[in-house]
Amino acid sequence: MPHDPPRPARRHTLRRFAALGLGSLLGGCTLPEDHGGPDAPRELPLARRPRVAWVFSSGGPRGFVHVGVLKALDRLGLVPDLIVGASVGALIGTLRAGGLDAARIEALALSVGLHDLIRLQPGGPHWLGAGGLPEWLEAQLPAPRLQDLPLPMVCVAQRLDDGALVGFTAGEAGLAVQAAAAVVGELAPVRIRGRLYGDADPISPLPVRLARALGAQRVLAVDASAHEDRAPAAAARFREGDLAKRARTAPDAAAADLLLHPDFGYWVNLSRAFRERAIAAGEQAALAQAEALRALHA
Repeated sequence: MPHDPPRPARRHTLRRFAALGLGSLLGGCTLPEDHGGPDAPRELPLARRPRVAWVFSSGGPRGFVHVGVLKALDRLGLVPDLIVGASVGALIGTLRAGGLDAARIEALALSVGLHDLIRLQPGGPHWLGAGGLPEWLEAQLPAPRLQDLPLPMVCVAQRLDDGALVGFTAGEAGLAVQAAAAVVGELAPVRIRGRLYGDADPISPLPVRLARALGAQRVLAVDASAHEDRAPAAAARFREGDLAKRARTAPDAAAADLLLHPDFGYWVNLSRAFRERAIAAGEQAALAQAEALRALHA
C-alpha cells in the first residue's frame, strides 16, 4: 500500500484542503450572527443518570477512526446510555445518537467533502467557518434538537471568553456540533446568546471527566490522537505540540474504564484511502477488545 505524502497530523489540514472546494465555498458566504432563539444550544441536566457513556475525542481527519469503532460496537450489539463528543467526535457521536447505524455513518464519512461543511465567512478575523455543517447534519437526523434524538448526546465546546468547558445537551444539534467543531484559530467561532464558542481541543480533547461529572458510571473513551512515540523523524518539528496534547489528554484517558487508541500512522489527509485505513484501524482495535467491551456494557 502506498504511503501518504508527509503532512503534519494537525487539524489545520482543513486550511490546505479548503482550496479544493473554493468554488463551492464562494456560493455560501454568510455573515456571523448571534444565535439566541429558544432552540439555541444550551446545557440542561440529563433526564437520568447514564450507566455507560461513549466518549469520542477531537482529532480532525483522524476522527474517521471513530467510525470504525462504531462499526465494531454495532457488530457486538452494544448501545450506550450517553454519547459525549469533542470536535469531530461531536459530529460522529451526534450521527450515532440520531439513530444512524455504523454502515450509514461510514457511507457519509466516505462521501462528505469540505465543500459540504465549510463556508467563507467574511466580516471577521476568520475567513472560513463550518457554516454548512448544521444544514448537512440536520438533513441526516430524525429530529433537529439534541434532546429529541434517540440517545442522549453531549456536544462539548469551549466558551472562548472564559475558557470554560461546556457540554451542550439541548437545542439545535447542527449548531451545537458546529460550535464543538469550530477549530480555534482555523474556523470562525459560533456566537450563541452573545458568547463565542469553539472546539474544546485546547483544553479537553477527550472529555471523559465531563462524562463522569454528568453521572456516567462506566466510560469507553476513543482517542483519535496520533501516537507521538511512533512518529517518524520528519515529524520532529511537531513533537512539542504532540506532547502538549498528550498532557491534556492523559488525565481523561486515566479516568476511562476502557480506552481505545488505534494506530494508523502519523500523517493524515482526506483521501478515500486514508479514510478507509482509519476506519479499518478503529474497527480492528475495538474488536480486539471485544470481551472487555462486552463486560463494560454488561
